[in-house]
Amino acid sequence: MRTKAMVCTKYGSPDVLELHEVQKPVPKENELLVKIHATTVASGDLRVRSFNSPILLWLPMRIFLGLRKPRKSILGVELAGEVEEIGKNVKGFKRGDQVFAMTGMNFGAYAEYTCIPETGQVAIKPDNMPLKEAAAVLFGGTSALYFLRKGQIEERKKVLIYGASGSVGTSAVQLAKYYGAEVTAVCSSANFELVQSLGADHAIDYTEEDFTSSDERYDLIFDAVGKSSKAQCKKALLPDGSYVSVEGQGIAKVHTKDLLFLKSLIEEEKLKAVIDRHYLLEQIPEAHRYVETGHKKGNVVVTIGPSS
Repeated sequence: MRTKAMVCTKYGSPDVLELHEVQKPVPKENELLVKIHATTVASGDLRVRSFNSPILLWLPMRIFLGLRKPRKSILGVELAGEVEEIGKNVKGFKRGDQVFAMTGMNFGAYAEYTCIPETGQVAIKPDNMPLKEAAAVLFGGTSALYFLRKGQIEERKKVLIYGASGSVGTSAVQLAKYYGAEVTAVCSSANFELVQSLGADHAIDYTEEDFTSSDERYDLIFDAVGKSSKAQCKKALLPDGSYVSVEGQGIAKVHTKDLLFLKSLIEEEKLKAVIDRHYLLEQIPEAHRYVETGHKKGNVVVTIGPSS
């Protein structure tokens, strides 16, 4: 049986993304076949498609990702959908389960169907969140969780989040507030209302004010967009303060327990998805162009098949 998928035919602009018919995947004995209802356009998808790599890492990254085109040609790192079939050894899921999942470097979410190992980063979606929203909480949520923990987030700490209106940033604001921190959000003034609605105590417009030039000092500075450096931020840190960034400090390590933790916060209404725009599967190239402008708020969701 043939199904539809958006295929990255080579490295380059969004025009290299083409809608193709592909063979419907068949689950192995330990896998779930998931009918995907929604995915997102994440920063990792853009990096792979455009091959945005530092010069020193160019060759090793090409060897890892694929020399002439991505080895994993169907991009997409997070999804929500319904289990259509299970392998004979799967015990924790059944047909009809509504799940949300991260595929990570296996990608595969820009499609109508994908297979996910039962032991992978997959869980039953939150009861109080529709599938199209559930697809938009994992990449930003797990990344924010990983880096905030790395920065030793604690109650009453003063935390500054640079890039607070993006996918990772909107999750970071909510998670930092959950942990009891005093949160300063750095974004454009157009997004002040958004970040304050998520719990930010203070907001700084990066186009008008350099937070490192003020007298404020922070226990933790989290660059959620990778546009600063520790050297730049050092003077805004307290003597024993921490600086963490999504750029240059490795990829967030994610475990299934992190998905379950985020699920519990969502069900307790302490974490919500922030969605800027919706696109259809065939509109993914257009969605990539929009995300590349750098002006999205939260997440850009791609709906596949029935809306839910």
